[in-house]
Amino acid sequence: MDSIEPFLSSDQIAARLKEMGESITADYAGHDLLIVGVLKGTFMVMSDLVRQIRLPAQFDYMAVSSYGAATKTSGVVRVLKDLDQEIAGRHVLICEDIVDSGLTLNYLIKSLAVRGPASLEIAALLYKEGIQRVPVDVKYVGFRIGPEFVVGYGLDFDEKYRNLPYVGILSQS
Repeated sequence: MDSIEPFLSSDQIAARLKEMGESITADYAGHDLLIVGVLKGTFMVMSDLVRQIRLPAQFDYMAVSSYGAATKTSGVVRVLKDLDQEIAGRHVLICEDIVDSGLTLNYLIKSLAVRGPASLEIAALLYKEGIQRVPVDVKYVGFRIGPEFVVGYGLDFDEKYRNLPYVGILSQS
């Protein structure tokens, strides 16, 4: 049976997303901002983050997969849903729930960069330190964490636990 140890409370997450939203608001003032959510995991992060951004923004979504039912990335990235909007000349902010190996994000950055955005940056709630297989520059980081496998607040294991209002460490027995 799986057990979940609370790691980041909903209050901690809300406070950090408010700070990130303030930074994004300042950095993109006067720009046409498109925020791209990477589904499925980012739905909670993006929802709460964008409400802290005090400027007009548009939203789009991509769905990619590199995990399946595993706790470690397979390294193979599959695009399940591409963007609906053109991004050429636009300021694009990718919103992620977690950055771990960097493989998925590296793939996304390369595939979006060739479309000619004015800028392309990343905001991620969680950044796992020390396990990147590919270096990824994340401009807005919520929390830096270790190699634990975390769930909740949009993060899942085998499509379960996304609905937890906090982030917890999953222990499997």
